[in-house]
Amino acid sequence: MPAAWVFCFAVLLVAGPGLAAQTARAAEYQVKAVFLFNFAQFVDWPAEAPADADTTLVIGVLGDDPFGGVLDQTVRDERLAGRPFQVRRYQSVDEIKICHILFISRSEGGRPEGILARLKHRPILTVSDADGFAERGGMIRFVTDRSRIKLQVNLEAAEAADLTISSKLLRVAEIIAPTGR
Repeated sequence: MPAAWVFCFAVLLVAGPGLAAQTARAAEYQVKAVFLFNFAQFVDWPAEAPADADTTLVIGVLGDDPFGGVLDQTVRDERLAGRPFQVRRYQSVDEIKICHILFISRSEGGRPEGILARLKHRPILTVSDADGFAERGGMIRFVTDRSRIKLQVNLEAAEAADLTISSKLLRVAEIIAPTGR
């Protein structure tokens, strides 16, 4: 029995930093999942967007899903103005029919201009943690700074999609202007 404990301890010592990093990453995406869910309370969609009590609020993930089941757990049994939430995962922009909040994963973040151009003028709040996302035309970027998640918001991109972001959300965000201005 002591040999088994020594083996387990040795595995933990070797894997410890990796496990700590995995735990930190999981905690980071738990927080980001809560942010995505809460964005629905701080964004107004245009009147022509479906908004009756039977219409599901869709949070989509485009590309590799860094959330695992955390995002689904976060929105399970939640409602906003009587509307239920649903999480959908997409591998391409062509699959997106109805979506209110779209998280564009880092796997797609290297080419946001093409994705954002295809979503242009659709009332979809675009969110990512990819470098330079807000400057390149995305609406909200998660920035991790010293283990804290901060928000960058590109108001021009949101307004172009006819979305209104609440001043309550804007107070805690850094407003970003698109590059090339």
